[in-house]
Amino acid sequence: MPTYTLKVNGQARTINVAADTPLLWVLRDHLDLVGTKYGCGMGLCGACTVHLNGAAVRSCQTPVSAVGNTPVTTIEGLDPAGQHPLQKAWCNHDVPQCGYCQAGQIMNAAAFLRQNPAPTDPQIDEAMAGNLCRCGTYIRIRAAIKEAAGTKVTSDLAEPSPEQAQSAGRPTLQQTTEGVA
Repeated sequence: MPTYTLKVNGQARTINVAADTPLLWVLRDHLDLVGTKYGCGMGLCGACTVHLNGAAVRSCQTPVSAVGNTPVTTIEGLDPAGQHPLQKAWCNHDVPQCGYCQAGQIMNAAAFLRQNPAPTDPQIDEAMAGNLCRCGTYIRIRAAIKEAAGTKVTSDLAEPSPEQAQSAGRPTLQQTTEGVA
């Protein structure tokens, strides 16, 4: 098997894995960095989001051979003390419910804020549309991103209209609870 030396969270880490091994499994199984989650395995849910040189990527779809010398940052490396503005805002807004998607959400939001430090609500919704939250905390996620960006957070935690939800590619509360007795 080939040997790779990756720069993960600022440290050089050497591993022996097949070239097509997804970065997700390298991080979790070989480097014991389990904050990055397996969600769908197809790059559709965002639970596995990490940064490659500051850009958000789906680690389940990124073969280790494609990483090269590019720095990798996981949720553990975003701020080891958990004091990144997004991590603090996540707590302030009680975003996590089950918590499973949160690392991917925060990593995607961090890359987004690096590119757009003063986003509008529609820009946040568009940037975060590829990260799914089964608990439906999208309104809180948006508020936390706005707080981390230093923009005014409105107290309106009402569910978006069906049109707003559809334009963001998300189901409405009514759609997610249809057929539930």
